[in-house]
Amino acid sequence: MPSLNDIRSTFLGYFEKNGHRVVDSSPLVPRNDPTLMFANSGMVQFKNLFTGLETRDYNRATTAQKCVRAGGKHNDLDNVGYTARHHTFFEMLGNFSFGNYFKTEAIPYAWELLTKEFGIPKDRLLVTVYHTDDEAAQIWKKVAGLTDDRIIRIPTSDNFWQMGPTGPCGPCTEIFFDHGDKIPGGPPGSPDEDGDRFIEIWNLVFMQNEQFEDGSMRALDMQSIDTGMGLERIGALLQGKHDNYDTDLMRSLIEASAHATSADPDGPGKVHHRVIADHLRSTSFLIADGVMPSNEGRGYVLRRIMRRAMRHAHMLGAQDPVMHRLVPALVRQMGAAYPELTRAQAMIEETLRSEETRFRQTLDRGLRLLDDELARLPEGADLPGAAAFKLYDTFGFPLDLTQDALREKGRAVEVEGFDSAMAEQKRMARAAWSGSGEAADATIWFELAEAHGATEFLGYDTEEAEGQVLALVSDGADAPEAGEGASVAIVVNQSPFYAESGGQVGDQGLIRTETGAARVTDTKRVAGIVIHQAEVTMGTISRGQGATLSVDHDRRSAIRANHSATHLLHEALRRALGDHVAQRGSLNAPDRLRFDFSHNHAVTAEQLAQVEAEVNGFIRQNSPVETRIMTPDDARAIGAQALFGEKYGDEVRVVSMGAHPGSGKGADGATYSLELCGGTHVARTGDMGAFALLGDSASSAGVRRIEALTGQAALDHLRDADRRLTEIAGILKSQAAEVVNRVRALADERKALANEVAQLKRQMAMGGGSEAEEIAGVRFIARQVEGVGGKELGALVDEMKAQLGSGVVLVLAEADGKATVAAGVTPDLTARVSAVALVQAATAALGGKGGGGRPDRAQGGAPSLEAAEAAFADARKLIEESA
Repeated sequence: MPSLNDIRSTFLGYFEKNGHRVVDSSPLVPRNDPTLMFANSGMVQFKNLFTGLETRDYNRATTAQKCVRAGGKHNDLDNVGYTARHHTFFEMLGNFSFGNYFKTEAIPYAWELLTKEFGIPKDRLLVTVYHTDDEAAQIWKKVAGLTDDRIIRIPTSDNFWQMGPTGPCGPCTEIFFDHGDKIPGGPPGSPDEDGDRFIEIWNLVFMQNEQFEDGSMRALDMQSIDTGMGLERIGALLQGKHDNYDTDLMRSLIEASAHATSADPDGPGKVHHRVIADHLRSTSFLIADGVMPSNEGRGYVLRRIMRRAMRHAHMLGAQDPVMHRLVPALVRQMGAAYPELTRAQAMIEETLRSEETRFRQTLDRGLRLLDDELARLPEGADLPGAAAFKLYDTFGFPLDLTQDALREKGRAVEVEGFDSAMAEQKRMARAAWSGSGEAADATIWFELAEAHGATEFLGYDTEEAEGQVLALVSDGADAPEAGEGASVAIVVNQSPFYAESGGQVGDQGLIRTETGAARVTDTKRVAGIVIHQAEVTMGTISRGQGATLSVDHDRRSAIRANHSATHLLHEALRRALGDHVAQRGSLNAPDRLRFDFSHNHAVTAEQLAQVEAEVNGFIRQNSPVETRIMTPDDARAIGAQALFGEKYGDEVRVVSMGAHPGSGKGADGATYSLELCGGTHVARTGDMGAFALLGDSASSAGVRRIEALTGQAALDHLRDADRRLTEIAGILKSQAAEVVNRVRALADERKALANEVAQLKRQMAMGGGSEAEEIAGVRFIARQVEGVGGKELGALVDEMKAQLGSGVVLVLAEADGKATVAAGVTPDLTARVSAVALVQAATAALGGKGGGGRPDRAQGGAPSLEAAEAAFADARKLIEESA
């Protein structure tokens, strides 16, 4: 019996030997179709090839595409676990031709694979074709020998595929397997077609027409093939099962669930195990593709799936988190085919464990509330919408989870009441926003958020994606379009552009539509809406258009490097200066990083060198930069540093980088840097290239600021420093290695010369020596000198005092355009005459004011020495009056 892994390999191998390129599955988050929440078919990644917008180096492809249907119009969530063939996650096998081959090749490929490679009996197969597709019917007769009664013509859209209201389209042919008359049901197109006897296993789409708005069609210049066969369905068939959950892969996950919960896999809890097995696949693959649980967009759908599985585990009697313990079983089954599952295993387990731990804290209370509400109702009555809303608002129970819990009790929710309570909450939130003192035009962002929901950020793992233009805002008002030269804020449903937050500047880049292009100059977020501030550079951009959004890669890369370096810098500073170091602000721009931190003293050159060397050491280590989703409390419990000024919700992104055995940092004792952060980061520390500190300065009281460079900017800085060093060495006529000693020697020589010059100036100022006049019994020297600066006057005054032995000195000096007054009084006279009083009297006479010092020596400044004689006269008078 072939395993699902065998069947997948056989399918891909068959088409590879028939000239098809085996293409890896695309991520579950579509990058080229903004109308889809998740990839739901194999053709999604090839959409632009079918429309001719893109070409590749192959025109035949085959894939095993991972798909999720759990949100929007493709939502199978409610049926999962209760039916034989509904899943949230499934694999779609497909072969594709982009203008290379058409019906005459596609049908034979399908028939040969099914009947020869897979060995399915020919007499158990029948097909449907679109009722006007005589060509397909004739090919089936020729290739498979099918009779008319086994070629069923269907006149409905079931056998006519369309990409949308307009665009590529074409007829389909579907292949069915007949399980025999022991299973109830009739063939497709019959009144009993909904039975389980005839099961569709493969759909071949002949993309041959283009449809226009008026309903007319024309033949496409490039006619193509798009097929899809569910692996789970064909697997059940080839393994002799009538239920997808009985296949080897699903059965192994069900048994893992049974083992973890100690509950019989085929007993009363059978449905619970099936739900857990299915949801384990969808949640694990979504997390591996970068989707994280949140309260909006894809993250909200992920959380709904996770919590639904967790509630079923709870109903099986599990007392502790279960889902994360099942991940190894999934990796064993599917890790070889999908390596991303293996790479992300640790993150998947941690995310599931954290989410289930948090959910279990509220699950019991929520279910008790639900039971209390039901006990007050008449038997069989629906749960009031207000009660369901309370479960949602207080305990985080999505409406569908409450409906799922009631389903087993034969009850339902009064949905209109729930919607009414939700609308009232939005009304109150909007009123609070309007009165919050925000900018006058902020209300429009709340209105857009209410109408369209928050913008989903895709930029953690891509820099280019497609979105749909939801609004164009100019001068605070929504506009239908914006033409060339217009400055406009563009709002889309999903975006790879990072909005300014947490010190990281907003992204720049381009937004292109079929009719125009805009240059994005900044990105911000208000009320959950990402605002792309842009200038339309070509044509016109209109509301409702599809758009390609491309982040400026070089700029984002530089910002990423600076942001990640900030994390390493933070930890290096803590190690060099102490645990008191905490972030007090940051800037992560493309050209530099700035980091403010709590510290009361200047950082020494030795400490800066230690920090710079440590950061560069971890850059050279080139270790992975990893991200986990946790509660803020759990993150802090393992030592994660919270960033200053950030507001944290129910869950946070924990960014870890650097392997440092014995550090004591992180849950495993080996993580160097562990921080709460919502920004974008490099994939490996080596991506930062290099790190160069520019210096330390004071930012405010008790806060220091460090600026630094990374990558090419750091290398340019270091090269420039080296160039300057070489230039200095040339001027000094020495080797670069000797420059420091040579400069130190020059500095010492300069200092000695400066002292000698100062001594000569003092000697010149002393003039004839210590000639003094006598005033009221006090010897007094009054001297005006040139070329003596303020710093040299103190020494000059002290020398004069020494020569006097007892007396008073007043010196007026002028140097470099500055006038200075200095006075000295010998110790025996300070009780009679104060040097401070003398300086103040002299500066006042010179047109200045102030001056200060000690009673024995004081100094002050003056505008000029034009009134020098008056200054001396006032000093003599002060001495006379002191007698």
